[in-house]
Amino acid sequence: APELPATTLANYCYHNMFKGCTSLTQAPELPATTLADSCYNGMFQNCTGLTTAPELPATTLADHCYLFMFWGCTSLTTAPELKVTTLTSQCYRGMFLGCTSLTTAPELPATTLASYCYQSMLSGCTALTTAPALPATTLANYCYYSMFQGCTSLTTAPELPATTLTSYCYNSMFLGCTGLTKAPELPATTLADYCYYQMLSECTSLTTAPELPATTLAKNCYGYMFYYCTSLTTAPELPATTLASSCYSRMFEGCTNLTQAPDLPATTLADYCYSSMFSGCNSLIKLKTVPSQLPATTLADYCYSSMFSGCKNLARFPKLPATTLADYCYSSMFDGCIKLTTSLAPDLPATTLADYC
Repeated sequence: APELPATTLANYCYHNMFKGCTSLTQAPELPATTLADSCYNGMFQNCTGLTTAPELPATTLADHCYLFMFWGCTSLTTAPELKVTTLTSQCYRGMFLGCTSLTTAPELPATTLASYCYQSMLSGCTALTTAPALPATTLANYCYYSMFQGCTSLTTAPELPATTLTSYCYNSMFLGCTGLTKAPELPATTLADYCYYQMLSECTSLTTAPELPATTLAKNCYGYMFYYCTSLTTAPELPATTLASSCYSRMFEGCTNLTQAPDLPATTLADYCYSSMFSGCNSLIKLKTVPSQLPATTLADYCYSSMFSGCKNLARFPKLPATTLADYCYSSMFDGCIKLTTSLAPDLPATTLADYC
């Protein structure tokens, strides 16, 4: 590669410069300390022969500066140091996406994050076994979105100390990390829309779920969180009494070894709040493994739809005292529960019905 001596860059200056240069084995030195928007965007994308990344000395970043810089560099084994503590929008997004030979991630000391800053940064790094520390306590929208998605060799997750979350902050963060056996502690008490959505989905080696202390939820906050975590045996307590639309939707769907479901104390529901929550949880067997009752007396649209569908071994069912129904509220709630008999089915006291209830 040619020398690139510039120390002050311009917008998109090296954009896709060596993209697809599969014979490139050594990158040029990059001495620039003043970056610009998208300056290195896709610079070495799909350089499958590149084994070592160049040093990146800049201490101040620009929006999208390292976006997709080494995406698809499947021979890359060493990442550069990243010492910056204040990030910018999409600065590291997809930086090492699909770098399947990368075994060690760079340290990430940043404490001031920005929207999409780490999105998909290490996604698909299938050789990565340990995640870097993530010390930030103040988050940004989409900050860790899909950061480690598909890192199938990852066994340990970093600590996540933030107590106040932002929209989509942990969305899909560890999706498909099939080697992950332990989830990080999640101390947050202030949630945001889609904050934990799909966070640990398809983590098939995960046996224990972290505590979830929040009492006020947000839209789709726990949606698909443990979807098809087939080794999970126990669900965390869910103390929330203020729900939101789709807050628990499909949270434990496909958790075929889940033997204990939590109590659900909320009396005021939201649309789709428990939709498909335990769908396909075949190891739920009797009443003590599910809530003894679902105490709400006024329901919401689709609130219990498909909640226990496919729980073919479930032989006891929670009490359903609701007298005010809503559209589709009980739709397919016990679909496929083949051990349900008339004597075991809950009473349904409502005298005024709703469409498809």
